[in-house]
Amino acid sequence: MTRPTASSSQKSDHLIATRSTQRSLRLQHHPLLRAPSSDSPQTKGPRMLRAVPQTLLRSSFRPRPAAAHLAARHLQLNSMSTSPIAKKMKSTKVIGTHSGTFHCDEALAVFMLRLTDDFKDADVVRTRDPAKLAPLDIVVDVGGVYDPQSHRYDHHQRGFTEVFGHGGYDSIKLSSAGLVYKHFGKQIIAQRLGVAEDDANVELLWLQLYSELIESVDAIDNGVNISSSKPAYALRTDLSSRIKRINPNWNEPSSDDIFDAKFAEASKITGEEFLSQLDYFSTAWLPARDIVKAALEKRTSIDPSGSVVVFEQSCPWKDHLFSLEPIVTSPSPILYVLYPESDAPGSKWRIQCVPESPDSFVNRKSLPEPWRGVRDAELSKVAGIEGCTFCHASGFTGGAETFEGVLQMAKKAIEA
Repeated sequence: MTRPTASSSQKSDHLIATRSTQRSLRLQHHPLLRAPSSDSPQTKGPRMLRAVPQTLLRSSFRPRPAAAHLAARHLQLNSMSTSPIAKKMKSTKVIGTHSGTFHCDEALAVFMLRLTDDFKDADVVRTRDPAKLAPLDIVVDVGGVYDPQSHRYDHHQRGFTEVFGHGGYDSIKLSSAGLVYKHFGKQIIAQRLGVAEDDANVELLWLQLYSELIESVDAIDNGVNISSSKPAYALRTDLSSRIKRINPNWNEPSSDDIFDAKFAEASKITGEEFLSQLDYFSTAWLPARDIVKAALEKRTSIDPSGSVVVFEQSCPWKDHLFSLEPIVTSPSPILYVLYPESDAPGSKWRIQCVPESPDSFVNRKSLPEPWRGVRDAELSKVAGIEGCTFCHASGFTGGAETFEGVLQMAKKAIEA
């Protein structure tokens, strides 16, 4: 449904949130609300609040039962509204960000803030007017100020140099997403896991999620190229590119209402990606760390060189191997990992080369060139190993019918 058009001075800022009809009715008669006269063109339009003291925003808060709260939160995150302030005002804190064209960083920053204790139910005001931003509880990506004490998280001002500064991530300046994540990320992760904020796993996940998601958002928003040389191909499927395309196209209608609705959609999408990655790292990636650590500690029993690691089950191993390898002594670099293709009895086995870095396609030592692209009996003949099944054309992985087969592949590859 199309909203009645407000005057140009009133249509620049809209709260984005869901609110109860009962509270709306109470606020419609509050003395701080502007009540247009009967001959005003605003009579049939939305009512707008004057400057509302922050005490009023909080005064009527009532705790909700857990189930009702979760349901309301789900509704809020899936249907953030651009309805006018007077009809939708809630007694929670308010987040401010800029109006108009949006980017991934502030869309994600807003979503993350709404996961925290302090801003979990916060409304969102989109404006560039300093007078309207000033009374808000927290402001991101606008205002020209970075000051955690006053909850101001902009990164566009001259002289801004803040970096993540943990885990070696100190070369990319932060965007509003990185700033919010730096100050609130551990709280968000701890709450998602149901553990204390000082739990050791919270620190691991905080660093990992920054590396895998937030850092790229920071870099793209700050105009940092992914490569110092010409990229080999275009990458337009990243989260920042997806969010950019949600903005109205140049040849489509645009207004504050349309931008606000699109921003709500964008924030939801960034949140889905954020929570999806957090849940993966906490439920799949993190438990694999102990498996990798145990395998590294006994690798010399597999081969005296220490270059071969065996996993009794397939798991996400690369990140953990690179973080644990420096602290687990080894006579030589780890070159190959071996693991079963499945948990089924009698499963075939795989050999995979260790890359130079977790994201690299260059191996420390690839499988021998004569094996590459060869399969089954022919590969067994070329390699001199019974039961070989394949070797990838690039030489990064291969397979055999048994564990003994891939172990022999690893030993021969070391010697090649």
